[in-house]
This record gives sequence, structure tokens and C-alpha cells, in this order.
Amino acid sequence: MIKSAKKEFIFEKNEKAPSCHASTVLPLDDGRVIAAWFGGAHEGDNSVEIWVSIRDTEGNWSTPLSVSEGDDIAHWNPVLYQQENGTIILYYKHEEKIPDWITRYITSDDNGKTWSEPKALVEGDTSGGRGPVKNKCLKLKNGRLLAPASTEQNKKWIPFIDVSEDDGLTWNFDSYMERPKYKGAYVGLIQPTLWESENGNVHCLMRSNKGAIYRSDSKDGGLSWCKPYRTRHPNNNSGIDCVKDLSGRLWLIYNPVDINWGVRHPLSLAYSKDNGKHFKEVLIPEPGNGEFSYPAITNKGNTLYITYTYKRKQIVFWKIELED
Repeated sequence: MIKSAKKEFIFEKNEKAPSCHASTVLPLDDGRVIAAWFGGAHEGDNSVEIWVSIRDTEGNWSTPLSVSEGDDIAHWNPVLYQQENGTIILYYKHEEKIPDWITRYITSDDNGKTWSEPKALVEGDTSGGRGPVKNKCLKLKNGRLLAPASTEQNKKWIPFIDVSEDDGLTWNFDSYMERPKYKGAYVGLIQPTLWESENGNVHCLMRSNKGAIYRSDSKDGGLSWCKPYRTRHPNNNSGIDCVKDLSGRLWLIYNPVDINWGVRHPLSLAYSKDNGKHFKEVLIPEPGNGEFSYPAITNKGNTLYITYTYKRKQIVFWKIELED
């Protein structure tokens, strides 16, 4: 199942940004890897900016570099995506309060060495943030790009999927997902993670405030979604992420804790052979106590790439080689 697994700390200490969170990871064709996260005095502080580090082919990480405005407004939740033409997009949220988020983005045409000036993803947006909210975008076999999104306005957590037909240049979405109930109360759902199944359907798992991961499915390529439903997989009201490998297995990284606002340990990696119905734990990247949270996972070939928050002080990276 797993041929090899290696854990690394991207940096030992960042004095300019002692608190960090919400990482994203992108492997490149030349063997390098880009990671990004937000960091500053503490989450939500006006000092928080978006930081980037690049891992070279020898396994060395560059000194973290701030790539955002530095405008004394809080930054949040970066997400990396590479377009078909090679341009890298780094999306992130901007504004002091989460309900007021505006999604901005920067681009790089030299594999992360230099970045453009920030732009608004959707001009005039007041929805609380378009585009990806935490997890990576999904490029479908038909070329459509889906961004897993959610809003937290008016004390309601509601997910939706943003859609781009031109590889991320413009975005549209039809509607928010229907709000399910559990034990008579509406379920708060945010931060979806997406995959496409063999028959062309699309699926997502979501963070919830009801002690379990919720799921929704689409039969039309992500344009419309069924009412989200409860799964048997636990969730502590913290971020999750998943990715499908070349053999069709689905890999989920999460905190297997079924208490709302529960502890963010341990951190577990599990896989599914039945399109996400059942998962089997195969690795515990962090078995101890502490905050190990907001994981990001992607793959390139038979390799999994994972990053996550380590006690709000560092970002951890794992490179996991899978057996053929």
C-alpha cells in the first residue's frame, strides 16, 4: 500500500509570523513542491499574511516569503492551483472578519519565484468569498474546474461549488446546497473537498458542526448537488481533505474525533476502495497530543503530498510513495 513515507518541517521558526495555519500544497512537473499558508501574530490579526516556500529537488525548503499585500488586513486560507498553461494561481481570503471575506488571487508564471499584484476573484462579490475556501480545486475529465466553497454569513454555514469553464478565469455558481437537519437543528457545513468517480459523477465531503463528516453528490458534473447527508466518518468541526489516486482509491486525511469543537489530534490518513463509503486507517502522521489540523492532500503520479498545521507554530510536509 505505502512504499515509503517521509515527514519534514517546512521551517523551524518564522519570527515574522510566529503563528501559522491553513496550508496548501502543489507538486510541480520538475519535481519541486510549493506550499503556502497564512501566518502572523495570531489568526485574524491584521499582521497575518500569506507565506510561500518552495521545496527543491534535493528536498530543501526555501526561506518562507510573504507574497500578499502587507496592508494590515487579515489574510486567510490560501489555495494553490496550476492552470493547463502552467500559470500558478494562489487564491486567498481577505478581510478582518470571516463573514466579510473577499477572495483575492495572485499568479506566477515562473513556478512560484515571483508573483503578480493581487486582484479580486469576482468583482463586487459580497457573498463572503467565492472560489476555493480551503481545499484545492478539482479539474474534471471534461475540462470543467470546480472550486469547493462555503459561506459563513448571518451565522449560517452553507457550502456551494463554484464553477469555471475557462480554467479559472471566470466563475459562476447556480445555488447553495440545501441545508440538512440533524436532531431537529440545521447542520453547519463548510470547506468541501472534491473528487470525481469513474462514472463521471462528482462527490464532496464536508466539515460539520454535528460530530460527523457530511457528503453530497452531483450527477451533472458539479452543477447541481443533492441535499448533504451524514456519513459514518467522525469530524471534530475541523478541516479535512481527500484525493483520488491513479488506482481509484480515495485518500482522506482528518482528525478522527466525533465531538463538535473536539481536540485536533490525532491526525489520521485513511483510504477507501468503494468511493468513500468506508475508510480504513493506514497511517497516523501525528499520534500524540496537540493541534495537528487543517490538512491538505494532493497527488502526482503514485505520490501523495500532504501538509498540515503543527501546533500553530509550524507547517509539516509529508511525501508518501504508494505501491503500484
